[in-house]
Amino acid sequence: MTTRTCSFAVSAIAPSLLVLALAVSPAHAQAVTVVPVGSPEEAGMVDVRTLAPSIDQDIRYAGSNNFTGRPVPGYEAAKCYLLAPAAQALAKVEAQLRADGYALQLFDCYRPAQSVHAFVEWAHDPREQSRKVLQYPDLDKPQLLGGYIAETSGHSRGATVDLGLLKCSGDTCTPLDMGTDFDYFGPRANTDAADITLTQYQNRQVLLRAMEREGFTNYPQEWWHFTLTPEPSPTTAYDVPVR
Repeated sequence: MTTRTCSFAVSAIAPSLLVLALAVSPAHAQAVTVVPVGSPEEAGMVDVRTLAPSIDQDIRYAGSNNFTGRPVPGYEAAKCYLLAPAAQALAKVEAQLRADGYALQLFDCYRPAQSVHAFVEWAHDPREQSRKVLQYPDLDKPQLLGGYIAETSGHSRGATVDLGLLKCSGDTCTPLDMGTDFDYFGPRANTDAADITLTQYQNRQVLLRAMEREGFTNYPQEWWHFTLTPEPSPTTAYDVPVR
C-alpha cells in the first residue's frame, strides 16, 4: 500500500477533530473525521495475530526497509492492527490459504495519520534518495507527490491492508515472485501489468482471488493493496501510534 490510494482534502478543523473530505469518485465525496483515541483497541481495532497467531509479518514502516529508508514516525512496534471485521476476514483468508499450501505476508495494516504526513515530508526532501533505484527508478521524487503520495491514506481508517503471498511446504514458507517489491512506484505494480511474467501474474491472481472471497477489494494500481468492502467505518480515521 502506498499513500496514493485514497486522497483527502482538508475541509474544516476543530479543536478535537480534523474533518477531511474523502474523494470517493468525481461524482461525490463523504466526510472523514480523524478521531482522537488512546489506543488502537479503543478505536475498535485488534492485533491480527490474536486471530491468526502464525501469520507472517514484515511490517516495513517499523524498520528501514521501506521507500523512506528509515523507520516511519507512528510505528513504535511491528504490529498489524485492523478494525475487527477486517481482521476477522483477513484471518479467514490466511486459514484458507494455509489449507491450500500458501500463506499471507503482511507489509502494512492500520497506518497512523502522522505516518502519512511523514511520507509527504520525505517527498519534499530532495536530499534523501537512498531507495530510488529499488522503488522509484523511473520517476523523479517530485513526481511521487499527488500521483503516489497524498496527504492522507485509507489505511488510517483501519480496513485496508498491504500484503504479499508465501508458498509453504510443511513449516517453511517462502515469498513468491510477485513481479515487484511492495511499494514499487510504477506501472509494473499494477495488478494486471502487461510486462510481468506468467508466473508473476498467476501469483498475483492467487492472492487476488483469496482476498476477494472474503470481501476485500484490490486497488488495481497496487497488487498488494486491499480494502474490506464495504468498509466498517468509512468516515472515521485515526492517528494513534502503532504500539
